[in-house]
Amino acid sequence: MQVVTLIAPAGGLPDSFVADLRARWTGGPLRWLAPQEAAEFEVESEPADLWTAWEACQGQGIDLLLQPAVNRRKRMLLADMDSTMIQQECIDELAVVAGVGEHVAAITARAMNGEIGFEGALRERVALLKDLPETVVAEVLRDRITYMPGGATLLATMKAHGAHAVLVSGGFLSFARPVAAHLGFDEARANTLLSANGRLTGEVAEPILGREAKVAALEEVTARIGLGPQDVLAVGDGANDLGMLRLAGAGVALHAKPAVQAECRLRVNHGDLTALLYLQGYAREDFA
Repeated sequence: MQVVTLIAPAGGLPDSFVADLRARWTGGPLRWLAPQEAAEFEVESEPADLWTAWEACQGQGIDLLLQPAVNRRKRMLLADMDSTMIQQECIDELAVVAGVGEHVAAITARAMNGEIGFEGALRERVALLKDLPETVVAEVLRDRITYMPGGATLLATMKAHGAHAVLVSGGFLSFARPVAAHLGFDEARANTLLSANGRLTGEVAEPILGREAKVAALEEVTARIGLGPQDVLAVGDGANDLGMLRLAGAGVALHAKPAVQAECRLRVNHGDLTALLYLQGYAREDFA
């Protein structure tokens, strides 16, 4: 059996739309997870017109997701940070302060869409931050970083049901640690910006945490806590997230770059991070 989940911003999921799709696909009993926001029903197998229906849903601001009915509630969350748990790319915000914002943002966009290698792109961008005062990191975190809506609820709800949460970022520990602490992650992994005499050196500690390191984090943490990849919900938006998204039992492309969406079956473009709870079958009344 497969579960169809429909998710939209609050008030954006008409009853008639859900009923029509369920009838067309001969779905099982309808369950509303939140009125006019999230609903689900089971189907025997993947509908032949799934991706045609997905395109139609996207046009109406609705996310359509299909997944196996078994083992939906995951026992580990593995999340990217930049443009996933927070709404910005930290390195782009540092670059604005350094006066090279547009140049760095362009490199970031290409790296996240898989057009250029992540590690080389990170070294190139960090080099442009040379001589910034270390104190800029705290200032950017305070003044320029905002959290993705629904993140705290996602963490609190999954952890209330026994899940382990890991933040794994190709960004920097100086951001990842406070973000993880604020949201309630159990641990955080990221890169280290090097500094000397109170200023950034323009270098990042090696080896760089990129795509393969995110896969390694999934494998190492699940082995340590006695789980398997099938027990993991992974979420990210960039090309360096694809390895962990493919390996996880549920890999969700959240507001992701086109090249990432093209390789992920679970895509959330209109909902916030609470969509990951609806995907697991949590109703709004179950949220922590």
